[in-house]
Amino acid sequence: MEDMLFYDRMQFAFTITFHYIFPQLTMGLSLMIVYFKWKFLRSKLDKYNDAAKFWMKIFALNFAMGVVTGIPMEFQFGTNWAKFSELTGGIIGQTLAMEGMFSFFLESSFLGLFLFGEKLLGHKLHFLTGFLVFLGSWASGYLIIATHSWMQYPVGYEILENGRYVLTNFGALFSNPWLLPSFLHNQMGSVITSSFVVAGVGAFYLLNNKHSEFGKLFVKTGVIFGLVSSVLVAFPTGDLVAKNVVKHQPVTFAAMEGIFETEKGGSEIVLIGQPDVVNKKLDNKIAVPNILSFLTYQSWDAEIKGLNEFDESLYPTNIPGLYYAYHIMVGLGTIFIGLMLLAAVQLYRKKLYQTTWILWTLMFMLPFPYIANTTGWYTAELGRQPWLVYNLLKTSEGISPTVSSGNTLFTLLGFIGLYILLGLLFLMLAGKIINKGPETAQQH
Repeated sequence: MEDMLFYDRMQFAFTITFHYIFPQLTMGLSLMIVYFKWKFLRSKLDKYNDAAKFWMKIFALNFAMGVVTGIPMEFQFGTNWAKFSELTGGIIGQTLAMEGMFSFFLESSFLGLFLFGEKLLGHKLHFLTGFLVFLGSWASGYLIIATHSWMQYPVGYEILENGRYVLTNFGALFSNPWLLPSFLHNQMGSVITSSFVVAGVGAFYLLNNKHSEFGKLFVKTGVIFGLVSSVLVAFPTGDLVAKNVVKHQPVTFAAMEGIFETEKGGSEIVLIGQPDVVNKKLDNKIAVPNILSFLTYQSWDAEIKGLNEFDESLYPTNIPGLYYAYHIMVGLGTIFIGLMLLAAVQLYRKKLYQTTWILWTLMFMLPFPYIANTTGWYTAELGRQPWLVYNLLKTSEGISPTVSSGNTLFTLLGFIGLYILLGLLFLMLAGKIINKGPETAQQH
């Protein structure tokens, strides 16, 4: 059983990690495309329209990859996680079906119109199609995070005699206190990814002395969106998510922060350290006293429960993984704020486009928002373990009893091989689009 559980979890972890590379760009990018199109309608400058159409090509490529890599995850609910689907399908089936029926079709239908319908529709209706693509992509994220939030903090349900969960209050799914902070935090993370991609491509153009007008536009837009989203992802959205964890999953919070013993008179915030789970301590730690208490409860001497306060059966199953995922996310988020602030100061001083070290940094930082978003997702998932539905359904109770570990490992190896090929194809196509650059009105 342990082998089956391990391989089922590994397969889902691999497929969702690879899949989420693509939606995290499309959700943020759709907002920036709407911005470019709106700027064109306001200013009548062709460069904004050309920018919107250029980034919509990248969006469409990402969207296609997201669809291809998202389909296997749905099948895993019926194969590897059949027991989980059987017991909770009456609840999570609602939001996942709505995501497929409404958001996905809204996004895909109007994506085609935006890509090919500009001459037919005229600029105002073309802007509307872009806005509806944005609305569809964000609604899709909202409905998926509504599902995830119910698993983190189950509400509005009843358990029948046969063990199945049924929904007693449909509105509770969308008024779940876990939902809005998680959704906004996730979306700001996705805007950070798109900001760094847009700024990174702009920096690439400026450093190579090609498409310089677009290079300046992309760097400027990426830095402004990046600074705002980098701040918002930390406060208030990240702060609200952390307060939810403190309130509803205190044992998870203690593991995330590496607090093994309850500290009297205020908790320190650990900047660096290595958790030693066996001896229940942090090795080689660098910490700042009392800061964590202040950030959590706005009081310097507030007490935060350590892992020693909880039964070991309630501990997250992978405390080092959870601790490192959380600290990588927070560390990278802090770096993003610093870099975007520096870039924004240089932009204000009208020196950014000549400050080559910042342009190089923006370009080389391009992969790191993907890492930050992935580790953020891992923090949420590892923090909930050993539960599929927090405090109600154990992960070990949700797997399919009839799918062997050998079958799962075989298909996992198949996915790895296929996804490597897909990833290389994506990089090749995206590279060709970026290398060619935006098509201007003169090229048409």
